[in-house]
Amino acid sequence: MPNQIPVVDYLELGDRPHLRAHACTACEALYFDRRNACAKCFGTEFTAKPLANEGRLRAFTFVHRVKKPYASAVVDLDGGGVVKANLLGVDAPEKITPRMPVVLETFVAGTDDDGTEAIAFGYRPRGEN
Repeated sequence: MPNQIPVVDYLELGDRPHLRAHACTACEALYFDRRNACAKCFGTEFTAKPLANEGRLRAFTFVHRVKKPYASAVVDLDGGGVVKANLLGVDAPEKITPRMPVVLETFVAGTDDDGTEAIAFGYRPRGEN
């Protein structure tokens, strides 16, 4: 397998790719970025928390300023957490339903001159491949 790196530091690769958040130990608020203090309770201690790969679509919009339109989505993850990512495998708004179940999928976004693959993620409607 080629060398791979995630395009964001909160994407964990491996046998079961998943997202990881920083969880405030005081109030359990979740953040993808590094924090010195919690924006909700001002706590200063955080732990790493793996997030679910499944969720439901909260909102979406189709972006048409490119040759191939794509859906940008907000996903409520099962068990907590909210993430913005592209909706994969959907080429028309009428194929999207409110609260549609989705699942995380990783893909190669690009390869550098040394053969290292940059791995990105998006969400695909559950049950599609």
